[in-house]
Amino acid sequence: MKQEAFWIAAIFLGFALLEMLRGSFFRKSGQTRVDALVELIGSPVLLLITQPLILIVSYTIMARLFPDAAGTWASLPIMAQIALLLVFDDMMQYWWHRTSHSVPWLYNLHRAHHSGEYMSVRIVFRNNIFYYLTMPSLWFSGALIYLGLGAVYVPYVVFKQLVIIASHSDVPWDRPLYRIGWLSPVMWVVERVISTPSTHSAHHGKHKADGITNYKGNFGNLLFFWDVLFGTAKITRRYPQEIGIENLPPIGAAEQLAWPIFRSKGTQVN
Repeated sequence: MKQEAFWIAAIFLGFALLEMLRGSFFRKSGQTRVDALVELIGSPVLLLITQPLILIVSYTIMARLFPDAAGTWASLPIMAQIALLLVFDDMMQYWWHRTSHSVPWLYNLHRAHHSGEYMSVRIVFRNNIFYYLTMPSLWFSGALIYLGLGAVYVPYVVFKQLVIIASHSDVPWDRPLYRIGWLSPVMWVVERVISTPSTHSAHHGKHKADGITNYKGNFGNLLFFWDVLFGTAKITRRYPQEIGIENLPPIGAAEQLAWPIFRSKGTQVN
């Protein structure tokens, strides 16, 4: 097992354990059999097949096209390497995520991530099996690893997954910190830099009229800063009462996992 896979698995299991201790990991409000099926199939496909395959294929393409470029960026300063990963991985994912909520066929691929009516680590990797194949950030990451950023990519992706997993979990780690007066300036910065349970649950909220939900914004994965920079941020320090998809009927597991192979009626954009 690769080093990063070990640490990401440990982070995931840690938050899953916290949800279990809260009595909410296996019994989410509003969950259905379809949810369990989508999560049990979609998440392992991504982690064990899709993501490793993309990184390998991207790396291989770079080796064929630029055989003399392998490792040439390894000598760049660490901060420069981190900046490259933030731009070509995290910012690109922000724009692809944002586009997925505006372009119908992309939303059909991304819809499974929002179909569950709850926040949880269970939904972190929940998506159509073809969604990640279309994600430019993963292909760029493979190219950057080929160019020599592999050693920096490991701690980068571990920290990124820590933030993503923590912001999807129904453990609101940010809530008690908001209540500490002297931490207020620190949290003002934190919630504008990285994704938190408050800002990301707003993206998963079901009702736009509740004053909290922002499913047309709060797209950031690691950095919430992209939302601040590009005008899609909504910060309320509150959490939606309901999670899910507004104004769209539910669809079955097969369509969530494998649209367009399985499809019912056309899906409109949320």
